[in-house]
Amino acid sequence: MRLYDRISAQLVGWRQRVSHLKEAHGAVKVSDITIEQLYGGIRGVAINVSDISYVDPQEGIRLRGFTVPEILTLLPKMKGAEMPMVGGLYHLLMANEIPTYEDALAVESEWIKRSTVPEHVFDVIRQLPHDAHPMTMFSMAILAMQPESVFAKKYNEGIPKTDYWKYYLEDSLTLTARLPVIGAFIYNHKYRQGQHIPLDPNLDWGANFAHMIGKGDDKEYQDLARLFFILHSDHESGNVSAHASHLVASALSDVYYACSAGMNGLAGPLHGLANQECLKWLLDLQDAFPDQPSCQQLEQYVWDYLDSGRVIPGYGHAVLRVTDPRFIAQLDYGKQHMPDDELFQLVTQVYECLPGILVKQGKIKNPFPNVDAINGALQYHYGIREFDFYTVLFGMGRILGLTAHAVWSRALGKPIDRPKSLTTRMLEEMVIKS
Repeated sequence: MRLYDRISAQLVGWRQRVSHLKEAHGAVKVSDITIEQLYGGIRGVAINVSDISYVDPQEGIRLRGFTVPEILTLLPKMKGAEMPMVGGLYHLLMANEIPTYEDALAVESEWIKRSTVPEHVFDVIRQLPHDAHPMTMFSMAILAMQPESVFAKKYNEGIPKTDYWKYYLEDSLTLTARLPVIGAFIYNHKYRQGQHIPLDPNLDWGANFAHMIGKGDDKEYQDLARLFFILHSDHESGNVSAHASHLVASALSDVYYACSAGMNGLAGPLHGLANQECLKWLLDLQDAFPDQPSCQQLEQYVWDYLDSGRVIPGYGHAVLRVTDPRFIAQLDYGKQHMPDDELFQLVTQVYECLPGILVKQGKIKNPFPNVDAINGALQYHYGIREFDFYTVLFGMGRILGLTAHAVWSRALGKPIDRPKSLTTRMLEEMVIKS
């Protein structure tokens, strides 16, 4: 298996680097924690090492060191496709190198071989109330596959700690292979009267999802699916879904447990559900102006909204201080494929007017849009208008990153996470002594 060989070839060097840092420089202080940070969700505190992705405040997310524009340019594409294969991205995340076309195709082929979902997983989804949230269905479907974990079986048999990563990789390939099938099943079960379209072995991962929800002839949506999954694949290890998944996996829970936990975090309105809030805000704005508003009308609407004590969803970011490159990538896609779509035009107009208003308000550090400000509008254009499903799409992409982090955490022998807590009295005493 190519990924197995590529990771194996790098491990000696990576383990030496980590060992040297711990042994020769283990006492070096990285950051100091303030009381404000302790009570503020430890925002901005360096607590983990993430070589798979890093959010640069000025350039946005870097995946294995590559920016979003570089990723979209360098990763291999299927013949006739505008956007890269998701399999190529997965090779990059796992193997730490830009893949060749053959490398990307090898991942896609491996996924096809592992894509059969056990019937009991579908039964679990069917047994849930029909009005259950799609993320509940998604998380439970992932958990329902846990009895197949190769790592769990091998661990119980007794394997060397240095081999844990190999079986995490096995489980990761199987889990990620099945995500388009599970995601499409949930969509069809909830919104398309249970229609079933089997996976096409001649299509890649992203295109297959589009195919299985009835968009097999829509080449534009296939490319949008590829783009969406790539852009949402990872975002450092400090966000809720990534941190929850890492924490669970640090206890040597397998990737099914860990990724289900990550999806439970992603389902929160302050994380993965944010894209729904953004689209709802745009649709409410559209309803307020039957004709496209002028910038002056839009400015008054925004000020009235802000003066009511609310915030504009999709604008601002905890780390970025520029427009999110993932927003720009989708904006460029929209300009090419849907320039006359009224909702997309509204997205563009808000982007032109809103940052200046937010600067005048002076309450946020970054007045520019993040990825959530646009992705729902693009899905809406292609007929995916069921808001509560958007987070499943987000989750399908994010698990690519979660599993890569889990494999490399085991490969580098990272221990169980166990930070220390303090009492309020201890903090008060520290303040008195300071």
